[in-house]
Parts: sequence; C-alpha cells; structure tokens
Amino acid sequence: MSCGKPHDMPCSEVLARVYSYLDGEIEDNGIAEIREHLDECGPCLREYGLEEAVKRLVHKCCGAEAAPTGLRDKVLVRIQAIRAELEVSEFRAD
Repeated sequence: MSCGKPHDMPCSEVLARVYSYLDGEIEDNGIAEIREHLDECGPCLREYGLEEAVKRLVHKCCGAEAAPTGLRDKVLVRIQAIRAELEVSEFRAD
C-alpha cells in the first residue's frame, strides 16, 4: 500500500507500527514521524482510520472483559490474510 509519493518513513513501516501508535507505545520522535506520514499519505491514513475504529468498537463492546490468551495474535494473522487478499484483488483489477 502506498500513495506513490516518497516518504521519510515507508508505508510498510507505518502500517507495521500502527497498533503501537494507537496504543501510545511509541517514543515521541516516532509519533511525529508517523503523524507526518499519515498527513501525507491517504492510503495509510485510511488504514489508520480503520484500525482506530476497530479498536474503539472492541473497547466499547468488550472493554471490561479480558481477552483470551493468543486472541490478539489470531486477529492480527486474520487481518494480514485479508490485507493480502485485498492486495491481490486490487492487483488483478489493475
């Protein structure tokens, strides 16, 4: 995923760190780099918005319950699989 413009931080790195960014687990200088990238890159901003919405929904519906061990890993694997499927679909459409 990329908007085609050069960035100081590559899209792949921003997307790999989006959960840490959402959770406030990134150092101050990393936050500024990610914010700058999101300001410049529409595709990454849309992906960030999707992840933020999912996080809010999960917190609203399940915030008081502890998730089973390993659930996060299973969800992330599924998200990666869906992303890969979408990329293949987009590639075929082009």
